[in-house]
Amino acid sequence: MYAFVAPGQGSQTPGMLAAWLRDPGHAGRLRRWSEAADVDLVHLGTKASAAEIARTENTQPLLVAAGLLAHEALATFAGPSEPSVAAPGPAGTAPGSAVVAAGHSVGELTAAVYAGALAPADAVRLAAVRGRAMAAACAETSTSMAAVVGGDEPEVLGRIGELGLYAATFNGPGQIVAAGAVEDLDRLAAEPPPGATVKRLPVAGAFHTPYMESARRTVAAAAARTPFLRPTGALLSNADGRIVSDPDDLRTRLVEQLVGPVRWDLCLDTLGRLAPDATVCLPPARTLAAILRRQLPELTAVSANGPGDLATVRKRLDAVRERIGAMPEQPAPVRERLDAAGSRTAPAPAPEEGRAHARL
Repeated sequence: MYAFVAPGQGSQTPGMLAAWLRDPGHAGRLRRWSEAADVDLVHLGTKASAAEIARTENTQPLLVAAGLLAHEALATFAGPSEPSVAAPGPAGTAPGSAVVAAGHSVGELTAAVYAGALAPADAVRLAAVRGRAMAAACAETSTSMAAVVGGDEPEVLGRIGELGLYAATFNGPGQIVAAGAVEDLDRLAAEPPPGATVKRLPVAGAFHTPYMESARRTVAAAAARTPFLRPTGALLSNADGRIVSDPDDLRTRLVEQLVGPVRWDLCLDTLGRLAPDATVCLPPARTLAAILRRQLPELTAVSANGPGDLATVRKRLDAVRERIGAMPEQPAPVRERLDAAGSRTAPAPAPEEGRAHARL
């Protein structure tokens, strides 16, 4: 089994696509995605400044495109050695059956492609719609986000709720991101929870909170026009770390993600239960690779930051495949691994319920 994890906003760096564009195939693909998304990904990935690519409307399609440039080169390693949680797809989709895919925030669109649920061009297009809609929502009210590191989780959540803020992202033990009005974040920084430190994040607004409701409506309309397929691999949802196997459920979760918290901690918990034989951190890989090393040190992780890394990644995946093939007994498939750990697939929460519980 192979896992692919895709990063979210904040992991971008200037010139991050320059090396990819030396290959005519990658360059042509990027130009087609630029046209589909109505954004100049070539400029953003090569010549744009750090400030320009930090703008939400630019960051999101750029990150999804970066993760997908490696897709064709790595998808062949999703071999049919293990059955998928989802029902078998049509002819030609079997290579996705041994994939586990997860993405942080907008990276979930990248992960959906690796799980066989979304076409690359559609993922980049949705990322562009999402980025523009979230940027517009940010302009409506002065909001932001801040990382709360350390402290006792109940006390951290209590302080966040006391100030009228939202717990927007759970990155793991001792790493919660609060979001809301700027003045309330200032109060949090001035009087943090016991044992915790607060660091403001350079983002345009309160992502993954009800402040993004106008963006949710825009993305919902775009997602309704986008074809989603039944995943042929195990796609982990940011909502609760569960595996999503129904296309309509996936569409709903990707839309509601804008106004609900990202539970990356639960995605990592499921990934640990599945114990993939190799985990590939998709570009730009540095942030998620560091989180994996810290929270799941038992996993074999390899980073694919650029085209120069692909040979090493393929060599590592080949070695895993050969080792699995030589075993007298094959590892348990995805469903058996999850059932043994007490974790199963589940439907998404109702939209109203998800929004009602966003504030903690």
